[in-house]
Amino acid sequence: MPPTTYTDLIASVRRETREVSLDELKRRLLAKEPYLLLDVREKEEYRAGFIPGAISIPRGFLEIQVEGRIPDKNTKIVAYCAGGTRSALAAKTLAELGYTNVETANPGFVRWKDLGYPMDTPPQLTESQRDRYSRHLLLPEVGEAGQAKLLKSKVLLIGAGGLGSPAGLYLAAAGVGTLGLVDADTVDASNLQRQILHATSRIGMSKVESAEKVISDLNPDVKVVGYKERVNSSNVDRIFGEYDVIIDGTDNFPTRYLVNDASVFLGKPVVHGSIFRFDGQLTTFVPTSAAKKLGIEPGPCYRCLYPEPPPPHLAPSCQEAGVLGILPGVVGLLQATEAIKLLLGQGQPLVGRLLTYDSLGMKFRELKLRRDPNCPACGPTPTITSYIDYEGFCAIG
Repeated sequence: MPPTTYTDLIASVRRETREVSLDELKRRLLAKEPYLLLDVREKEEYRAGFIPGAISIPRGFLEIQVEGRIPDKNTKIVAYCAGGTRSALAAKTLAELGYTNVETANPGFVRWKDLGYPMDTPPQLTESQRDRYSRHLLLPEVGEAGQAKLLKSKVLLIGAGGLGSPAGLYLAAAGVGTLGLVDADTVDASNLQRQILHATSRIGMSKVESAEKVISDLNPDVKVVGYKERVNSSNVDRIFGEYDVIIDGTDNFPTRYLVNDASVFLGKPVVHGSIFRFDGQLTTFVPTSAAKKLGIEPGPCYRCLYPEPPPPHLAPSCQEAGVLGILPGVVGLLQATEAIKLLLGQGQPLVGRLLTYDSLGMKFRELKLRRDPNCPACGPTPTITSYIDYEGFCAIG
């Protein structure tokens, strides 16, 4: 006969679920046993504190979210709530969904906290931030911890032009806390066909000031640091210093080689993008020291891809050859995506891979890149250990 009262229902659920004591749960936690802790309390309760390592899926969203968050139904799970009732109901639901190894902690987190057992608190976002980044917070790969990480991150954009415009806008919208903008130019009418950070009303204004105006209006959380100068050997260390990721939106080979060498010397990941007429390409360079911090394999550098610059007549600039105005929007957006992945430690960055885009054929291709064992910059016995005359190097090329 089915239960007819709430008390009967809970008693029946408790008989059908396996319980674990808080002392045993603490022992497993300290022993680092492979259990997944599932907090089924409401988000407001979770924000006040949780058992270290627990993931949060409120009881009311369990059936909707659990298979996306915990795809392996043989995972060892310990569910907990405030007192032990919601977690028991959650354990029964998980069993009905096919999860084979589920326990429930009884009593729950209230008693755990009273006992002084280990607990963490999530990063504290303001209510306005939770509203602004609400779609990020719904993503398990981001969540409140990831959004807090983005807000503390610093990304440097070399160039506030075609590639820097879409990259800067989307990084700002995503909540990257500090954006550095390096550009010595002023806004020109010919820029407006593709450089969407700028506008007709700001022709003649410094590109850095124009970009800062738009980004600050888009997201007040973002601090914009402007550098109204061109990157060169004398200032690159100062400019690159505190940034986590560099986005290379330059349009000339001397600066690209300089950015590459600085990346290797300083251990900074660089998201490289370039455009020409109707075509674009993108890759991510992660030197060895940066790869260790990110927990990924290091990849080739720009000199592995282009040991020598092409002759000037084979590499005309956009000013000489033209460029489809929409093209930098695609490539710059992909650069921003790569930067976000690096900052969050999610996904597979384009390390050792070159993505090319043919806008007329609407085709993407991926090419493998390999480290050059004899690379003068990132090889085991580098010959380039300090900055060189990049203008002269490219002129010889």
